[in-house]
Amino acid sequence: MYNKHGKRQRAVDDSFSVRSGGASAWFSNGMALKSTIYKAELQIANMDRHYYADHSLTIARHPSETDERMMVRVAAFALFAQERLEFCKGLSDVDEPDLWQKDLTGAIETWIEVGQPDERRIAKASGRSNEVIVIAYGGRASDIWWQGVRNKVERMRNVTVWTLGEDVAPALGTLAERTMRLQCTVQDGEAWLGSAEADAVKIEWTVLKAPANA
Repeated sequence: MYNKHGKRQRAVDDSFSVRSGGASAWFSNGMALKSTIYKAELQIANMDRHYYADHSLTIARHPSETDERMMVRVAAFALFAQERLEFCKGLSDVDEPDLWQKDLTGAIETWIEVGQPDERRIAKASGRSNEVIVIAYGGRASDIWWQGVRNKVERMRNVTVWTLGEDVAPALGTLAERTMRLQCTVQDGEAWLGSAEADAVKIEWTVLKAPANA
């Protein structure tokens, strides 16, 4: 069984979540577990989109989130960065995606999901946002997920679906540090994310679905 972001749920666990007012707290053995804050200075040189910028990122990592998933979120930001793109509450709030961009009126322009959301969640996002981008990962599990949602998702005109190469997410996870200085380069359809402390990771993906107007 998978949750809204594609993480497999355990049938029995010694931790549990209590949700109140749109926020959630995780408890383990009676003690509340808070999100861990990560900081990243990200330099982006996207020659395909002619986007060049430096971003100071604050990333709240949910207690249930892995290094891999957090860094896939960072990679998603790097690949689709725009002036108002921002991280959301993610796993802490089921009503928000992993990232979004809003216009000056508060309307959602871009909605980005990481993992394996079900078709109902994607449909809801499609109705709330101008465009929806899903970045799936997980190798065989991602393939099975796509087989299950493909027929319905392909009818959603404003939805884009990518799946990362099987080795990409584990490699991105090795970049995770509490304080990071990262560089992302995109050129001729290829992307790299790295730091001074670690080798750059080539971000390979397959486009499973493009928007209808592409």
